[in-house]
Amino acid sequence: MAQQALTPGMTVPRRRAMFGLLDADGWGWASVKAFLWMVFIIIILGYIPDRAYYFTVGRTVDLGVMIWSPINLCPPTNGSLPCPAPLGAIVPWEASPPQLALPAPRTDGAIVQVGTKLLFIGGSDGTTAKADVYVAETTGTGNFDKWAAGPSLPAARADASAIYVAGKIYVLGGKDETGAPTDTAFVLTPGANGDLGQWAPADKLKLPEARYGTAATATADGLLLIGGSNAAGPVATTWKSLLDKNGALGNWGEQAPLVHPQSDGAAAVAGNYIWYFGGHDASGPVGAVQRGTLGLAAEAGFPKNPDEGKLVQWAISDAANLPVARDDPVAWANQGILYVAGGSDASGLQKELYWAPPSADGAIDEWKHLDVSDLPYPLAGGAALVNGPAATIVGGTTPDGVVASSLRGNGAPQAPFFRLGLLGATVPGLTIQGEIGQQLGYLNAAGAGTVNFIILILIGVAFAHKEQTKALFARLFRRKR
Repeated sequence: MAQQALTPGMTVPRRRAMFGLLDADGWGWASVKAFLWMVFIIIILGYIPDRAYYFTVGRTVDLGVMIWSPINLCPPTNGSLPCPAPLGAIVPWEASPPQLALPAPRTDGAIVQVGTKLLFIGGSDGTTAKADVYVAETTGTGNFDKWAAGPSLPAARADASAIYVAGKIYVLGGKDETGAPTDTAFVLTPGANGDLGQWAPADKLKLPEARYGTAATATADGLLLIGGSNAAGPVATTWKSLLDKNGALGNWGEQAPLVHPQSDGAAAVAGNYIWYFGGHDASGPVGAVQRGTLGLAAEAGFPKNPDEGKLVQWAISDAANLPVARDDPVAWANQGILYVAGGSDASGLQKELYWAPPSADGAIDEWKHLDVSDLPYPLAGGAALVNGPAATIVGGTTPDGVVASSLRGNGAPQAPFFRLGLLGATVPGLTIQGEIGQQLGYLNAAGAGTVNFIILILIGVAFAHKEQTKALFARLFRRKR
C-alpha cells in the first residue's frame, strides 16, 4: 500500500540583528554584544569612578572625548584674551600697588633673584648711573614685598649685565656716572643665613675691554657675555667664562663672534641653542634675531668632542626676525618661550608684546602678537623678573619719564571651565585642594564604583530571570497607570 508523504512543516525564519547585518543566533552578533558589554563594564567600574575623583579635586573635569569644541567659556581672570587662550599669551598687564614701587625711579637696571630675595641693581635716574641696590622678599608665586635699601655697588653702574651663577651674583661692565663704558666686574656672595654681605671686585672676571649693553646668560659649564657696546659703538664679540671644579668662574675666553654687531638685546638659552634678539646696531634699532649653537657632547663610545659646550657659531634667518625693530626692550624667557615687550624704534617708545616658542631643532616659525597682551603704556629699559608663570617688569622709561612702578602679567591663562563638543564636554569641578580634597576624591570614587557594581549585579540578575523581570516591570507600569 502506498504511503502518504508528510506535508511540509512551518519554516522558522532566522532572526537578524544589527539592522539585519548579523545573524541574531550567530557568533558575529555574540561577539559584538560581548564587546559592548565589556565597554559598558569598563565605563561604569573604571571611567565613572575616575571622573568622580577628579570632579572633587580638579578645577574642571572632562566628560567624553573632546576632539573639537565650538563652545568655550573661560574664567574672568583671563581678561579679554581669546578663549581658549593661545600658548604663550600674557593675561592683560596689571599695575602693582604704589607701595611696591622702587624707592626711586630707575631705568636700565637689572633684577636678580636669590632664594626668596629680589635685588634691583644699579640703573639710572634718566640722567646719571646709580650705585643703589634695592632688596625685596618674594611672597608667593609672582608677588613680592616692599623694596628696601640693600648693599650698594662699589661704583655707579647702568646698563650693566647682572646674573646669578653658582651661588654668587655678578655685575659685569655697564656705564659709569659719566656715561662711559667700564670693564669692571663685581661679585656678591650671599650667606647661608640669608645675609647678603657686601660687593667686592671680581678680578678674574674683569672684562677684556670696556662694555655696556651686553647680554649675560648661564650655560651648563659657565657664563656667556654677548655683544654690547664699547666707546666706539656696538660690537660682535662673545666671551665665555668657564666654571672650575669648585664652582668658581675663570678668565674670559673668546667664542664665535656674532654675525653682525648688536647691543642692548636680550639672550636666552633654549636646548642646544642661544637666542640673541632685539637691540640696536650702528644704524639704529633692529629686529634681528641671531641664533648661537653649542657644541654637543659625544655619544657613548666615541672620542670626546673638542667643541663640547663651546659656542661654535652664530647664524641668522630672516624668518626668525622680530616683525619690528626694538631697541632696549624688556625681554625674558619662560618655559621655553621668548618674550619681547616694549622697547623703542626710530619713531620712539613702543608698548607691543611679541612672543615665540622656538622648536626643538632651533627654528622660530613666527612671532605672535595680541593687542590685549600689550603693555598698558610705551616702555623701554625696564627690568624683567620671572617668578613661576608670572612676569614682572620693574622701572623703565615711559613717555612721561623714568618710573619706579612695576607691571605684572600672568603667563599661564586658565583653560576654559566649560566646553561643549560633539563627542564630550568639560564641566567645572569642585576644586577641593590639599589632603582633604584627595581623601574626599577617594571616597567619591569608591562610592561611585560601589553603586555601579550593585547596578551591574542587578542587570545580571534581570537578564538571568527575563520572564520575572518582564512581569515585574509590567506590574509597575500597570500600577502607575
